[in-house]
Amino acid sequence: MDEKDPVTETATATETATPEATETKGREVDLNVLFPGKEYDLNRLFPDEGTKKLLHDLKRNKRDIERFIKNLEEEED
Repeated sequence: MDEKDPVTETATATETATPEATETKGREVDLNVLFPGKEYDLNRLFPDEGTKKLLHDLKRNKRDIERFIKNLEEEED
């Protein structure tokens, strides 16, 4: 019997629609795509996959927090 990865199986529709989520599913995060406009190669600066995943998660958490704050502000109006 094959066991499925619970992290991959529980992805939400929002996560699957973002390019960052696609990169995470493939287990490879491209930091240059995640943080565009930098003059240096972020993948070379942070070659460790654990660090790349941490930076990916931080970016996603920041986006979620900003969305939460925006929703709070809209409810106050």
